Amino acid sequence: MKLERAVDAYLRHISIERGLSEHTVGAYRRDLAVYTTWLTQRGIATTEDVTAATVAEFAAERASAEPPPAATSLARLQSSVRGLHRFLVREGIAAEDPTGRLRPPKTPQRLPKALTIDQVESLLDAAGPAPGTASDGDLVRLRDRALLELLYATGARVTEIVQLDVDDLAHGDVLRVRGKGAKERIVPVGSYARAAVDAYLARARPELSRRGRATPRLFLGARGAPLSRQSAWLVIQQAAERAGLTAHVSPHTLRHSFATHLLQGGADVRVVQELLGHASVATTQIYTHVTVDALRDVYVTSHPRAR
Repeated sequence: MKLERAVDAYLRHISIERGLSEHTVGAYRRDLAVYTTWLTQRGIATTEDVTAATVAEFAAERASAEPPPAATSLARLQSSVRGLHRFLVREGIAAEDPTGRLRPPKTPQRLPKALTIDQVESLLDAAGPAPGTASDGDLVRLRDRALLELLYATGARVTEIVQLDVDDLAHGDVLRVRGKGAKERIVPVGSYARAAVDAYLARARPELSRRGRATPRLFLGARGAPLSRQSAWLVIQQAAERAGLTAHVSPHTLRHSFATHLLQGGADVRVVQELLGHASVATTQIYTHVTVDALRDVYVTSHPRAR
């Protein structure tokens, strides 16, 4: 099969059948464009001509490029190539997988950065007024407070939050979240977040909705259109600046803080895994390292004979 046709078929598969997000599919598309361009430059135009030696040469050349690429970038590129060839074998398009012996580069384990509980409270207060204290001119800041309260209360990804519909909140104190691969999960919503969202729905969203076309999306921009992922990121950045938080704060920071604070409070790692929507508990266990480090720091600074 021609390389272009094979890549198109694979991208349709991960987009339609696996339900991956546009952002993820775009990353795969860029990686595979690098791969197919490299193959074409070497006179390889079909998938049948790709061998294990070809893939190994490609991986080695990318690893030795100048400037040296990050290990995470190499790992993602190899994952894209591996996914393509495994798809071709599963579909009966190729007889063998030339990436079978490809070993991904070792990537450094980066512990997620979490805010303290006090820092989270400062961030939420800086985002907008608490329910019951907002003035009539606080429409956007009512939205901002509800957005950040919901991110921290549920640990959801920012894409999952901005894609929520109003009906997803119809279950009272739980939220229906659609995660990666279109998988749904149910996440409890605490009273603070629910109060902030209720205040936004009652006082701000109706006015914002009148400014644009009708949409079922929960969070709206100042002109009534659905709030974008980029706009949500900007809301958090501005709140962090107002709160005087010097560390880098992103939507994922609230997700990390959610998981870390749950584990510090005694939650089981498998419960946290379910709440975060992780496919493997191994992904969630990185947060246990964070809490162990925190315990170690407290021990060293508090015990008279720790040093």
